[in-house]
Amino acid sequence: MHGRTIDAARGITGNQPRQGTTHHDPGPLSNRPEDLVDRRFTAPAPNCLWVADITYVRMFSGWVYAAFVLDVFSRRIVGWQLSTSLHTDLALDALEMGLWTRRREGRDVSQLTHHSDRGVQYRAVRYTELLQAAEAVASVGSKGDSYDNAMAEALNSLFKAELVRNFGPWKGIDDLEIADAEYVDWYNHRRLHGEIGHIPPVEAESKFYTDQPVTRELEH
Repeated sequence: MHGRTIDAARGITGNQPRQGTTHHDPGPLSNRPEDLVDRRFTAPAPNCLWVADITYVRMFSGWVYAAFVLDVFSRRIVGWQLSTSLHTDLALDALEMGLWTRRREGRDVSQLTHHSDRGVQYRAVRYTELLQAAEAVASVGSKGDSYDNAMAEALNSLFKAELVRNFGPWKGIDDLEIADAEYVDWYNHRRLHGEIGHIPPVEAESKFYTDQPVTRELEH
């Protein structure tokens, strides 16, 4: 690995995001879903709204691309993937991880809205079919406007500020892949998020489900 453990106890802390540039191209205008979010990044419960995006990291060996899927309610990273190419599998694998994570936990995703930019990775047939199979509704922002996917863009900035710049430079994808797994674990289980009451995302979800009223069938 890179030689430095990615953990709060070893110095990793929350940083302010910094603006960056994206490398992925817009998809075709035809058959594009509407923007169902309209910059309102709020959700009443987990698995109501996910946002997804792709960012990039410069390596000694070239570019590496990172795809993330974030639950808006808890700020939890439910899926992620790294690749040296921008093929559809990059975004698709991150989405599959998110769906697998929720199914493993026994959670329902049939009320999910999935929001992204209009990159070709998110408009690919296989990606659309996977969303349909999960009964999720696709939402897409407008062309060239980062504010339409601002929460996903903010996560990209945090990823670069808290991991990439703090622990770089990076030799290759293998180093970053191990570090990214550690970063996601820290981000989900130990990083304090002010928007959810200064607790980690996993704790926010646990609190939500604990606070839900228990319904019982009436005895006749």
